[in-house]
Amino acid sequence: MLRAVRLSGAVYLNGEFTAPWCVESRADAGLCDAFLPAAKRVVSYHLISEGSCWAQLAADEGSRLQLSAGEILVVPQGETHVMGSALDLPRSSLAPLGAEEADATPGEMMMLTHGGGGAKTRLVCGFLACDDVLSNPLLASLPRIFKVDVRNGASSAWLESSLRFAAEEAAVSRAGSATVLAKLSELLFVEAVRRCIDTLPEDGKNWLAGLRDRFVGRALSLLHAQPAHAWTVDELARKVGLSRSALAQRFSDFLGQPPMQYLARWRLQIAAQQFRDGAKSLADVAEQVGYDSQAAFNRAFKREFGMPPASWRRREIGSKGPGTTGN
Repeated sequence: MLRAVRLSGAVYLNGEFTAPWCVESRADAGLCDAFLPAAKRVVSYHLISEGSCWAQLAADEGSRLQLSAGEILVVPQGETHVMGSALDLPRSSLAPLGAEEADATPGEMMMLTHGGGGAKTRLVCGFLACDDVLSNPLLASLPRIFKVDVRNGASSAWLESSLRFAAEEAAVSRAGSATVLAKLSELLFVEAVRRCIDTLPEDGKNWLAGLRDRFVGRALSLLHAQPAHAWTVDELARKVGLSRSALAQRFSDFLGQPPMQYLARWRLQIAAQQFRDGAKSLADVAEQVGYDSQAAFNRAFKREFGMPPASWRRREIGSKGPGTTGN
């Protein structure tokens, strides 16, 4: 699922904020536009390397979180959010604060100092471009805002060393720092998603909860491993060890749709990914995702994306602009 999202290199902003301070971050602002490849969605990601702060979605006080050094704040759908020493202070927009630095050092690390001179908080902020969060069931089922503590757990040693390395790179801005940190950001983001999955409540009902279910998780694994296979609910049920009706009910309870409907949409997501790459013919893509008839594939694709695959691909490739490539 994360491969299908196709994360692209991150903007990095090394921020030093001193109390009192409060900033509003919008992932679609010019701060990101000058640095990221063309993207429909932007994942916001903040690493607290020193001090502490508060954060919430801009219009949702119930989402408020307190963050400390060694924690990562993730806003997977790129929604506008607020961070500060306190959240009832006047808000400054992050984009204008960093605009002068962005103009001065295009493509490099942005350094930002802001606040009233009190207690210090250091943030390393990443903004990762991705194709379309809302169409990907993994990212769409994540909490709208969440934090993970990377100081604990089996992988804490390498994560902590990675965090220290990220903070050092952000502080010194050596040649190539932006490239190094972009890749590190993707790695840490994936780990943050994995840790979020581990801490989800047991009684959840969404794609992530289904992934952890013994039977639905196995079914998802099979469908994703062989999307072009001519699956039936009967065959899938036999392989996971349930009756046909029990699997269909369990799958719908977790994912809100029956297995074959899920498979049909996943096949089209794979096709869309292939079209963005622009390397294969329509007929080859249709066959790769399990369609014997190109006409049937065209109809299904149009129902899902609102236009025929050839038109959709032309639009997507054109939106990248000359010389733009994805990961």
